[in-house]
Amino acid sequence: MSGIPGYRVERLPDPEAVGEDATLVEALRDEIRRDGPITFAQFMNRALYEPGHGYYRRAEPGPGPAGDFITAPEAHPIFGAAVGRLVAQAWDALGRPGPFRITEPGAGTGALATGLLGGLRDDASPMLDALRYRPLEVEPARLATLRARLAADRLDAHLADDRLPDERVEAGAVIVNEVLDALPVHRVVGRPEGLRELLVGLDGTGRFATVEAEPTTPRLAERLVLEGVVLEAGQVTEICLGIDAWLAGVANHLERGVVVLMDYAAEPAALHGAARPTGTLRAFARHAVGADPFRHVGRQDLTATVDLAAVRAAAARADLAPLGETTAGELLAAVGDDLPSRYLRREGASLQDALSLRSALARLLDPRGLGGFRVLVFGRGVPPDTRLDALRRIAKPSSGAR
Repeated sequence: MSGIPGYRVERLPDPEAVGEDATLVEALRDEIRRDGPITFAQFMNRALYEPGHGYYRRAEPGPGPAGDFITAPEAHPIFGAAVGRLVAQAWDALGRPGPFRITEPGAGTGALATGLLGGLRDDASPMLDALRYRPLEVEPARLATLRARLAADRLDAHLADDRLPDERVEAGAVIVNEVLDALPVHRVVGRPEGLRELLVGLDGTGRFATVEAEPTTPRLAERLVLEGVVLEAGQVTEICLGIDAWLAGVANHLERGVVVLMDYAAEPAALHGAARPTGTLRAFARHAVGADPFRHVGRQDLTATVDLAAVRAAAARADLAPLGETTAGELLAAVGDDLPSRYLRREGASLQDALSLRSALARLLDPRGLGGFRVLVFGRGVPPDTRLDALRRIAKPSSGAR
């Protein structure tokens, strides 16, 4: 592939080469033949999380240049450093408690942990002395790679002891980056006679196919009514019913502290609006975006834009109080004025490092891309009227990043 002289331009990997997990595909087909069509949430849950076969149960993580997509922490460590400063402000507001445990569900490759811990080290933050970092992954095999990455950067001393039980923590933080979008969703469609659910069945050739049916639970219609949403005839959207149980679960151990949620998200009016007639469900494989969830089963990521109202409601039911909202780009701008120069002044920094930083900042500050991802911060047991400077530039809620 031709490019700028002196620069090597790599071809992106072929998304068709990922294939599919034949064992998982046949198991799903057998279940449908035996019991009839299943909800899309059931299909998505197994496609992503089936032990040994789902997309997130593979040893190879999805994020990264050699994977299927790039997340903000993978773009550059500067983003993790910005998140670390946000958490450090929360630690100050809590009275600098120790020990202070950060839990990261869906820690993936360790990019966020590396950027956050490395940034705190560069800041000579006193929080490091109190901090214990606990990464969580649905696939335990990935944690070995994560620990090796932290060890290579001499940051593994801050890891929590995995042998300890998941006891309640007196003070800490939960940081969640791009996990909510991968929670299983139901798919529904508006019809003149009322709401219908889109199930997963088989066509005459045995291929996965969409099947319309009566909703499998009244909670689907109730969610849309609660959010004031009326679907037009033929309009498709997604509804995640698992957010309450998931959020309550990840924050259950926290006596007092903060929960930081980062993802692409939208308000209900935009998420379920007529401008999105086919919904927001997407598939990612080798940096290519697709619309067919039935291809590459077990080998492609499936995501849907997060419902901001549903997250806020779930947080309230989990006894988490809102502390503020911002975007990834605004967070970086609020706390990271000095960070670019710090990375450029590091010993051994090269022209390629400078170009990589410039490219990453373009992504991380772009409100139409990673910079538009929403950052929601909730607290439990925090002092009344707590204000975090990292959230001082709060944008008017918009339609979301993607």
